[in-house]
Amino acid sequence: MEEEDKRKWKHIKKSASSSCFSLINNLDDGCLMHIFSFLSPIPDRYNTALVCHRWHFLACHPRLWLRVDRSVKDLSEPGVFPTIEMAVSAARPGDTILISAGGSHHVSNIQINKPLCLIGGGELPDETTLLCSRGSDSALEFLSTCKLTNLTVKAELGCCLLHRSGRLTIDGCILQCESNPLDYLSYPIVTTAGGNEIFSSSVKTNCDGVSVSQTRIEGGAKAVVTSGELALQRVRVICSRAYVYFWFDVEHK
Repeated sequence: MEEEDKRKWKHIKKSASSSCFSLINNLDDGCLMHIFSFLSPIPDRYNTALVCHRWHFLACHPRLWLRVDRSVKDLSEPGVFPTIEMAVSAARPGDTILISAGGSHHVSNIQINKPLCLIGGGELPDETTLLCSRGSDSALEFLSTCKLTNLTVKAELGCCLLHRSGRLTIDGCILQCESNPLDYLSYPIVTTAGGNEIFSSSVKTNCDGVSVSQTRIEGGAKAVVTSGELALQRVRVICSRAYVYFWFDVEHK
């Protein structure tokens, strides 16, 4: 009797699941794509692409993602760019840019003045590297609310990330400053929000700040340099056998 009840219950659950899937598939492509746009890019939107061919097409549509692929040759392909600078320039506020893994993407003083999310395309952050060579103030410069995740940013001199205004979230990344006799000039993160220095932005908001989670920070004189109205707060550190991971916020005092 119990086995029969179990079989009935499984059948009911399977029918209900199939029915729900059928109902959502009755929606048109535009409506489904709008729903997918509310999902976090990784892992939720990525997982929806595994459901079926239609969902894969919609979840990977250029309207939801912009891709950076250094090997791309056909520049007419929508939503795919050979450099991060071109992708940032073409992006609309709120877009997500997926940066392909493998090799190094050269970046220098790329200014981001609209809300964007930059995601590394590898399984681990060290599979997608943004390299900033000497002679640059920073790899990326932020004047708007943005998020970086699953990326490695390396700076030979200067800073990896220059934060001027907006809310910058750094999650699961690696920030590296090369060790050299001038490492006192190298900083993984510099924020000038609210300051009067030459780097400070004319755009100031009450939500300025930096939030760092599960991120490796290596090299440089200090992990964070603040020259504005923000201060380092709520610092947590976890030491593994090989690396040190940081969690902290940089907010108004």
